[in-house]
Amino acid sequence: MLSGARWLPEHRSRPIATPAVNEPRINDRIRAREVRLVSAEGEQVGIKPLPEALAIARAADLDLVEVAPQASPPVCRIMDYGKFKYEAAQRAKESRRKTTQISIKEMKYRVKIGRGDFDTKTKKVEHFLGEGHKVKLTIMFRGREVAHPELGMKILENVAEQVRDLAKVEAAPKLDGRNMVMVLAPDKRAQDAARRRAEQEGKVAPTGADHEVEIEAPVETEAAVEVEAAATSPEAATQEQ
Repeated sequence: MLSGARWLPEHRSRPIATPAVNEPRINDRIRAREVRLVSAEGEQVGIKPLPEALAIARAADLDLVEVAPQASPPVCRIMDYGKFKYEAAQRAKESRRKTTQISIKEMKYRVKIGRGDFDTKTKKVEHFLGEGHKVKLTIMFRGREVAHPELGMKILENVAEQVRDLAKVEAAPKLDGRNMVMVLAPDKRAQDAARRRAEQEGKVAPTGADHEVEIEAPVETEAAVEVEAAATSPEAATQEQ
């Protein structure tokens, strides 16, 4: 042996694998002397010694699973444990797939928004609501537009009217500095009612992409014209200087 070399064993001990903590005891891992036995069909068999319960399960080519270890005596059921685990995993996977992250989206409008931009933004709002998200609508005022909050209110009312079959107003319109905000939330009852009406009429229910409502254009109003005229008047220019 070389000087300074250290002898290492050829075989090192390794920890013995143990069943997962959350998994129930099955078959020979059950420690109780007697168990309250439940058949594969869910019928109460009664209290049986563990060896007898194991024999009944093995005769049916199934497993004995301890489903209530805290009971006295523990409750054990006869089942196909492999199939049970597979079905439980599939249910958990399906549940995770259906679970969505609900968040608050935001859509911004301006007082003098054009009809085309209004429709595009509102369809996006419908899309968000159809996915189950809440939507915060923000009206941004410029210059003297802030003196005419009724213009922003009109736009918010138009949006709420267009998505009435998808959502409800969760937070009423209110001024926040130079902005006006309103929050919409998905309304399952309204969606179900719209779907039933569509089925009765032989039409496709709105899904957040194809629903359209005839609305009044939010821009061509006297107040908007007055605001624009005031902003471009000589007096306004003098004040700005």
